Amino acid sequence: MLDRAQPPGHAEEVLDSLTLGRRIRQLRSDAGLTLAELGERIGIATSHVSVLENGKREAKLGELQSIARALGVPLERLLSSEAPTGRAALEIALTRAQEGPLFAGLGIPSLPVRKTLSDDAIRTILALHAELERVHRERAATPEEARRANAELRGEMRARGNYYGELEQTAAGLLKAIRHEGGPLSQRLAAELAAHLGFSLHYVTDLPSSTRTITDLENGRIYLPVQNAPGRDPRTNLLQALAGHVLQRPEPTSYADFLRQRVETNYLAAALLVPEGDAVEFLQAAKAKRELAVEDLRDRFAVSYETAAHRFTNLATEHLGIPVHFLKVSAAGVLSKAYENDSVRFPSDALGAVEGQSVCRKWSARQVFDEPDRFSPFHQYTDKPTGTYWCTSRIESGSAGEFSISVGTPFAHVKWFRGRETQRRGESTCPDPSCCQDAPPQLAARWAGAARPQARINSSLLAAMPRETLPGVDRTEVYAFLERHASA
Repeated sequence: MLDRAQPPGHAEEVLDSLTLGRRIRQLRSDAGLTLAELGERIGIATSHVSVLENGKREAKLGELQSIARALGVPLERLLSSEAPTGRAALEIALTRAQEGPLFAGLGIPSLPVRKTLSDDAIRTILALHAELERVHRERAATPEEARRANAELRGEMRARGNYYGELEQTAAGLLKAIRHEGGPLSQRLAAELAAHLGFSLHYVTDLPSSTRTITDLENGRIYLPVQNAPGRDPRTNLLQALAGHVLQRPEPTSYADFLRQRVETNYLAAALLVPEGDAVEFLQAAKAKRELAVEDLRDRFAVSYETAAHRFTNLATEHLGIPVHFLKVSAAGVLSKAYENDSVRFPSDALGAVEGQSVCRKWSARQVFDEPDRFSPFHQYTDKPTGTYWCTSRIESGSAGEFSISVGTPFAHVKWFRGRETQRRGESTCPDPSCCQDAPPQLAARWAGAARPQARINSSLLAAMPRETLPGVDRTEVYAFLERHASA
């Protein structure tokens, strides 16, 4: 038998005592028998039959066979897992809800399930219970659900070498439709792609602050900001909006859905900016000359260094046979994005999430901030617990300040990269706290117990996944914006 403390609406695969009891009651009523008459026929007390019908006691097989004979029905009908009537299904669901831990935690008395209780009243109570369950799940799942979903998604990306062939084909088809002849995708061609997909572009100054773009599907419009965020390529906003339309994904209902859709949308937009065919040809030629460099890919396709680094990780393993890792790290050393298929070990929490973790001070992703030359590429070899890695890092600026973008590979593959001759070396034993997390003994002895810093907390880390909106997006603002511009 299943535990009756499961939430209402749970798909039951086997019979439980509540359903059995309601079926016995229905069949007894159909046969025109009273509780006492059925009890007499099967040789048990009336009170015992009542307990069975109320689902308070599990029936033995012999009792079930006797009840089936007394009611003149086959045993299979008695054991059907479906509720005998719609009303019985409602009563069963209400009983389960009131016996569950959530209802018990409310500290209110149970409502007796009587014939005088209307179906509508039961439906209302069940709807309220379902809403309480939803709120409870969101509060319990945040932020653990987001971190767990991100870790699982990163594992999927690792398994496929961060390469999405189906999205590459979609990008190639779109570029062919607008007669893109290779090289960088100009803003003019990006606008032509929008027109090809049936959209006109509208640059506005009142775009809601919680959004980058808004697509009006009814009127075929894409609203874009007049001014982009610092360091943001104006083509990226448009291409991500178009990618979201092309992929036709339903609105996310969980962090896992949201994160996967974001990865797919960003991937398709990047594949339009840096087309696979041209990029692979360019990278293979550079590998043949042992001159692979992310900055060359950036310059060849007129994209940001971060976009070039992302595209390099998409294509390096699939087409060049090179395992790689990627990091985006703030000036404070906090990891915000990461990918690896080369066994490098990122800092992570108990759920396997890396976002928000502190990167070792000795990695190039941190060391680059101490370099006065912000123009030249920064290269470094680092001995890490899983081997020696070579990394190239560069600092970029955005709306949230400075951050470093790093791409690395194991020592065995560094022969294909420009910058392999660097003399910079580091040694990291992280996650061993003695590497860089613990303060030097002299400083610790001097200040232990005498310092009390106040930490910054990003409120978004505590926000639950909205039920009907994208994370961080104010739907009221979006709808008001669309209404304002549609009427204009």
